[in-house]
Amino acid sequence: MKRIRRAIISVTDKTGVVEFAKELSAAGVEIISTGGTAELIKNAGVTVIPISSYTGFPEMLDGRLKTLHPKIHGGILGMRGNPTHQKEMETNGILPIDMVVVNLYAFEDTIARGATLADAIENIDIGGPTMIRAAAKNYEDVAVVVDPSDYAGIVSEMKEKKNCLSKTTRFALAKKVFQLAARYDAAISNYLGTVPDIPEAEPGKEFPDTYTVQFEKVQDLRYGENPHQKAAFYRRRVKGKAGLADARQLQGKELSYNNILDLNAALNLAAEFHEPAAVIVKHNNPCGTAASKAGLLHAYRLAYECDRTSAFGGIVGLNRKVTKEVADELGKIFLEAVIAPEFAPDALEALSAKKNLRLLEMDEIKPAALSFGPADLDIKRVSGGVLLQGLDIESAADLKTATERGPDDKELEDLLFAWNVCKHVKSNAIIFAKDTRTIGIGAGQMSRIDSTRIAAQKAADAGLAVKGSVMASDAFFPFRDNVDLAAEHGVTAIIQPGGSIRDEEVIKAANEHGIAMVFTGVRHFRH
Repeated sequence: MKRIRRAIISVTDKTGVVEFAKELSAAGVEIISTGGTAELIKNAGVTVIPISSYTGFPEMLDGRLKTLHPKIHGGILGMRGNPTHQKEMETNGILPIDMVVVNLYAFEDTIARGATLADAIENIDIGGPTMIRAAAKNYEDVAVVVDPSDYAGIVSEMKEKKNCLSKTTRFALAKKVFQLAARYDAAISNYLGTVPDIPEAEPGKEFPDTYTVQFEKVQDLRYGENPHQKAAFYRRRVKGKAGLADARQLQGKELSYNNILDLNAALNLAAEFHEPAAVIVKHNNPCGTAASKAGLLHAYRLAYECDRTSAFGGIVGLNRKVTKEVADELGKIFLEAVIAPEFAPDALEALSAKKNLRLLEMDEIKPAALSFGPADLDIKRVSGGVLLQGLDIESAADLKTATERGPDDKELEDLLFAWNVCKHVKSNAIIFAKDTRTIGIGAGQMSRIDSTRIAAQKAADAGLAVKGSVMASDAFFPFRDNVDLAAEHGVTAIIQPGGSIRDEEVIKAANEHGIAMVFTGVRHFRH
């Protein structure tokens, strides 16, 4: 146990700091503070010693120099049980500092606002990281607090233990420091790595020279993709943003590795649509998707009808509140998990009988809510390294009609729907859609014609007519055979990127069959 007699407080995030300072002061803790923090807690009636009074040096250089002083760092780093340290501290008038309450300049927020390089540089904290690292190194004697959410627990423990904190608590707090410092330095490194050597004369870089990213563990998982693989689930902390890792699980068994992968796939596809939409995912591919102005219940029924066999044991993503009627429909088959923005109380009651069914709430299911910003990168591991790429968030906003006949309004609506679904299907991907619902999905084949055959077969198996539907392809057609096969099944319009050396041959085939074809100019491979 270590008694807390003296603390230094210097925070950028002022959340709860006044109340915390009041509690420390009431416990007889002497408080040293800097600049705006000192003014804030002083105005709240807390006795505070300004840093300049304590060190004998004024804060200077526009605030760049405040805490870098032997009386500060000696008081933090001095080992209480080391006689040499104690003698040197006494000789030099250095008092022990038992607690360091510091958080860092908001560098990440600054660059997220599109700050200039000069502003970004000024928001690189020097004194803060130096103090917290020193305190964490000396956790045997010093408590370091970098997270306002820890204030209440510290106050409670100090009250219980006569102003002392345990070694267990001090060590846990110290670990947080190095996690914060690593994330902070990573943000600076990643940002500066995109700045050219001559900022005024050269364009910025798409990718930094080195890339460092930090994730924190949410939970250990029972196993990975297969039982012999160990696994854990991690989240990326971004201020003001929440992802799948922050969804609230309302009931059901613990999530598995594969559940999380499929939930992510369902979540991202459901977010594509403005109308009420339902997505059923199996093995990371949608087996049925529908959007319906008639409501979520109608959308779910249409999605389910696309592939009733594959829907068994699937993962469902919904972009609207789950009502009792929707819950009753969900309860008719075995599902692994459902994610939605909200579940009505009577819907939860209806699904409570299925105790193993995992239900997750996530406040917003729309693209803006799922994007962590322009610097967010897709990471894929390869042997000895990783591949980085920007997220595939392109839409088909600028269509080019390639055929003699353009699509009518109804066909265009279905084409855009199919294109949004296609983006989330493993390549080679083919989608047949009608009335903003999938009719048949062909996924993950080595040749595009096989995906087209499978999509048609899936539709036939489900008793759904391809005739009158539209077709989406995630990449260009290498030959006209896909168009000919689509025509045999009665497809009336096609959306694809274009760009093949045989585009003329493919367009000719579409014209021969009276099929409208539009080019997006954007490919959606998903490996």
